[in-house]
Amino acid sequence: MNQRAFKNNCEIIFINPPYENIAPGYEFVKHITNNAPSLGLLHLAAEVREHGYQPSIIESNIFNLTIEQVAERVINKKPAYVGITLFTVGVWGAASIARKIKQGSPDTIIIVGGPHIASMGKETIKRFNEFDYAVNGEGEKILVELLTALKAGATLMQVPGVIFREHSFVHVTPGKPINRVLDELPMPAWDLLPDFPGAYKPAIYDFPRGPVATIAASRGCPFHCKFCDTSTFGDRVRHYSPVKVFEMMQHLHDVYGIRHIMFVDDLFLASKVRVTELCNMILDSGIKMTWSCTARVDTVKPGVLELMEKAGCWEISFGLETGSNLLLKKMDKVAEVEKSEQAVSWTAEAGIRTKGLFMLGFPGEDKDTIAQTKDFIRRIPMTIMNLTKFTPYPGSPIYRELYGANIKEDHWEKMNGMNFVWSPEGLSVEELDRQYQEILVAFYRRPKIGLHYMKLTFMYPNHFVRLLRFGLGYLNAKAKSFLSGRKGLLVKSHDTSLD
Repeated sequence: MNQRAFKNNCEIIFINPPYENIAPGYEFVKHITNNAPSLGLLHLAAEVREHGYQPSIIESNIFNLTIEQVAERVINKKPAYVGITLFTVGVWGAASIARKIKQGSPDTIIIVGGPHIASMGKETIKRFNEFDYAVNGEGEKILVELLTALKAGATLMQVPGVIFREHSFVHVTPGKPINRVLDELPMPAWDLLPDFPGAYKPAIYDFPRGPVATIAASRGCPFHCKFCDTSTFGDRVRHYSPVKVFEMMQHLHDVYGIRHIMFVDDLFLASKVRVTELCNMILDSGIKMTWSCTARVDTVKPGVLELMEKAGCWEISFGLETGSNLLLKKMDKVAEVEKSEQAVSWTAEAGIRTKGLFMLGFPGEDKDTIAQTKDFIRRIPMTIMNLTKFTPYPGSPIYRELYGANIKEDHWEKMNGMNFVWSPEGLSVEELDRQYQEILVAFYRRPKIGLHYMKLTFMYPNHFVRLLRFGLGYLNAKAKSFLSGRKGLLVKSHDTSLD
């Protein structure tokens, strides 16, 4: 392609790169984990399309694409631009893809963005010459301004929120423009996803009947939990109007046959007025859809929960984290175990499932706090739980406290919440992993929980095949562990070394 033709090339390929989202030893988990598309890329693709560009999307993990296969697809098309979303765990894979693209299509400009850039953008651009430019923060406005400047050959210093190299110096332009009125954004570009919605299944039993799609009804979070990185969307909460949210639900239902919506915003229940209005729209329309959302324990009350259940709310995820009030204070969580217990009880009484989100291994964790968590889990009427392994993500307050002493950059590729890359004083990685297994096994082997999932399996048999593959994989992994002398431990200690 000659330079003039390349300059007029408006094609941009967005990539969600392949990365290890499962810890070594736990490969069998892939059969039941989340395979939802990147909602951020769907928004970016929709935005640039409105400005005359020709976007496409590559979802690497969902289609089991290797680094080489992703790079080959890009090189064959030779687009003007490539946009790669970066989570910390995926940085190394993204750099490998970029390197191969540069070799096969040297004129293609590679732009990166996402949570890792929002928290460690300058360090990343310094470290990886394969990336040409970075979008620092909420992407739609910044990316369009960056593309416009690049096409015009204009200076980038006037474009807010970008990071780029000039010789050996890395520039970070001031300002991070945000979308203050979300209703002005185009609808996510679901039409660009290959095999949508069939290929995109959330975690097993996280939904009743598919197909499933995700929506973020708001952006931003004003709270500052120590383990959380809010640098991408900031601490100012912005909402879609209930009318716009319902319009997206109706579109997904009518065009793609979607039967369940997963609202993925941090504070879906931040405004009870908006939630009430949306629920009433759903009820008035008669649309047959179920949905799930996340909420803080201090935002739910019996009245609104009852209305949500009538409008199709099937499950609420609460960030319960731990059964220890002491640890909750250390996390800067504005919550107490007693309030959490009340919220879960109200949710169950309203007929809505509770999904508890827990974390193991936060600084200050010890045998007593683990015992409190186990007791808390036994008490509450929860039917599904997600237990992550504490990970100090770049951009989070706890990362800044620990970085340089207890964790290294070399652990970036392990930061997926499924590896212990740090352990509290007095607890080894092996002991944490043993407790991790004990908590999950003790919860899911309870007769009441087993009966719940048996009923769900009969009601929604689409989950059964995935569950069977998971079970066979787990038994195989345990057998290999015993045969190799690791006494049933699934984690491989050399993979989580802190040396």
